[in-house]
Amino acid sequence: MAQTLENKFETLLEKHHLKKTAPRLKVLSMLAAKNVATSQPDLESVMDDIDRVTLYRILNAFEEKGIIHKVFDLNGTANYAMCSSNCGENHHHDEHLHFNCTNCKNVYCLDDLNLPAINLPSGFKSEGFTLYASGLCPKCNKLLQKNS
Repeated sequence: MAQTLENKFETLLEKHHLKKTAPRLKVLSMLAAKNVATSQPDLESVMDDIDRVTLYRILNAFEEKGIIHKVFDLNGTANYAMCSSNCGENHHHDEHLHFNCTNCKNVYCLDDLNLPAINLPSGFKSEGFTLYASGLCPKCNKLLQKNS
């Protein structure tokens, strides 16, 4: 029998030793439903039943547990996206390209790109990296080409 999305989120919370509360399940549902990283203010605007402090605590707990990762947009605003199954508590594996669209301002996690290995100079030890690119997302690129 196929596991429902809500059951998957409940299992995810159990795995990370977090209580299964309605606000936590709602945040997971909202983040998983989006194909872009989402800021706390954007989440607040659609979750009027969850106060700002509770939402902040949920996002912080999810980030600490490796459920979501934080990525910054072109304005320096923190956005959140679901982590891969490789992430764990206090150890993220979000080494993928984060693409910032300069037109719609959305932030995309491009997980499927094969990134080259980064060879650091002698004496440096990497514990992770973040790679950003900016330009036009496919939707904005198509729209701008259509209008030109």
